[in-house]
Amino acid sequence: MPAHSAPAKPSPPNLLFVLVDQWRGQALGFLGEDPVVTPHLDRFSTEGLVLPQAVSNYPVCSPYRAMLMTGQYPINNGVLGNSNSRGAQLGYELRKNALCWSDVLHDRGYRQAWIGKWHLESPRKPYVKCENNSATFAWNEWTPPARRHGFDFWYAYNTFDYHMNPLYWANDTPRDKPLRVNQWGPEHEADKAIAFIRETAAARRPFACVVSMNPPHMPYTAFPKRYLKAYEGKSMEQIVTRGNVNILGKGKFAQLARAHTRNYYAMMTGVDDQFGRILKALRDANLARNTIVVFTSDHGNCIGSHNQVSKNNHYEESMRIPFLIRWPGKIPVRKDDLLFSVPDVYPTLLSLMGFGRDIPEKVEGTDYSRLFRTGKGQRPTSQLYLKIGYVPRDQGSRGVRTHRYTLRIEKREEGTVQRYLHDNQADSWQLKNIAAERPKLVGQLIEKELQPWLSKTKDPWKP
Repeated sequence: MPAHSAPAKPSPPNLLFVLVDQWRGQALGFLGEDPVVTPHLDRFSTEGLVLPQAVSNYPVCSPYRAMLMTGQYPINNGVLGNSNSRGAQLGYELRKNALCWSDVLHDRGYRQAWIGKWHLESPRKPYVKCENNSATFAWNEWTPPARRHGFDFWYAYNTFDYHMNPLYWANDTPRDKPLRVNQWGPEHEADKAIAFIRETAAARRPFACVVSMNPPHMPYTAFPKRYLKAYEGKSMEQIVTRGNVNILGKGKFAQLARAHTRNYYAMMTGVDDQFGRILKALRDANLARNTIVVFTSDHGNCIGSHNQVSKNNHYEESMRIPFLIRWPGKIPVRKDDLLFSVPDVYPTLLSLMGFGRDIPEKVEGTDYSRLFRTGKGQRPTSQLYLKIGYVPRDQGSRGVRTHRYTLRIEKREEGTVQRYLHDNQADSWQLKNIAAERPKLVGQLIEKELQPWLSKTKDPWKP
C-alpha cells in the first residue's frame, strides 16, 4: 500500500438482537438463581457484558416494544398499554412517523430483518381470522409495509400464542392470507434468521436482524417435550425454589406454580437451544467478530410469586430482565450492576455502531456506550417504573427501582392510593411492604428519584 494511502475504514458492525417474551432476569443458569438449564447463554455470558440489574420500566409487551424502538417513555411514544382491539381505541400502537433506530440504520444502508413477534400494531375491523381474534376482541394484525420502519425483510405477526402452529406475514403476504407453519415458533424463527444471515453475508452488506421469539410466554404446554429431559428426576421443591411462592398451598397461585414452572423452564431451555443455533450460524459465516449480539426480554414472569399470575407489576420477577451483549474486542467481558432500562437501548446501540450523531433529539434514553466499552461514566441511581393501561394518564402507577429499594405508588380509579416499598437487600423475596413504617424514606425516594423522572418525561401523574 502506498505510504500516502489512508487506512481502510472499518466495516460498520452488524447487529443481531434476540428478543424473547416473558423471560425473567433470574432465570439464567450461570446466575445460580432459578434452576434453569441454559448452556448456550451460560457460555455466551463468558464472552461479553452481563447486566444483572437491567429492568423493564413498564413490564408488559407493547409498552416495552415501543420504548425499545423509539427510545422514548410511554407518555411520549403513545403506547400506554397493549396493542389490541381495546388499545386500538386509544391509539396504542407504534406511530407511523416515529423515528426508530431501525429507520436510522435503514438510512445508513443496512439490510434489516424482523422475524417473529411484533406486537406494535392495533387490530382493525374486520379482524384477521385466526385463533386469538374473535368477532368482539382481537390481538393479531398484519403490519402494512409503510409501517415496518426500515425492516426490508419482514417475517412477523403481531401477537399469536399458538407456538406449535404459528402464523406469519412475509414481505408480500396479503393481510387475509397469513402463512401457516407446522413447527415450533422459536425453531422456525431460528431457521429464518440463519438463512437471512447466510444470504446477507454473501452479499457483503451490513445487517441488523431482530429475532423476536414469543416463548417462554404462555401457554406453557406448547413446546417440544424433548426439552423436559433437562428437568427429569427433579422434585417440585427443586424446581419451584423462590421463597415468595407457597408451593404447598391450595390456592390458585400455588397450583399455577406447581403446574407450570417446570414447563416454563423447559421452554427457556428450548429457546436457549435455538439461540445457540443462531450463534453457530454467525461463526460459520465468519461474522461473529463484527456482529454485536444482544439477548434480552421484554419483561419477566411471576408465575405464582407474590400471588401474581405473570407480569405488569413492580416485583423483581416481573421487572428484572436478562440483558447480555457481546462484541468481541470492543466490549470487555464482565458483569456490571448498571441500572439499565429499555429506552437506553436505542442510543447505546446506535452509538456503539458508530451512529451516535444520528440519535434523534426526541430520544429520552441514555447513551451508555462508553460505560459498556470501558466501565467508566455516569451511572443512574434509579430507573422509572410505570403501569398505565387503559386509565387516564394522571392515574395508574409510577415508581422507581434503585439498587436497594423498589417503590410503587398506585392511584386507583376509586380515588384511593396504595404505596409499596420493598428493601431488596434485607428482603430479597419482597415479602414485606414497609411503606407504612418508613414514610420518610418514601418521601425521599419521591423527591430525589421519582420526581426527576416525572419531570424528564413530562408525565402529568402527581405523587
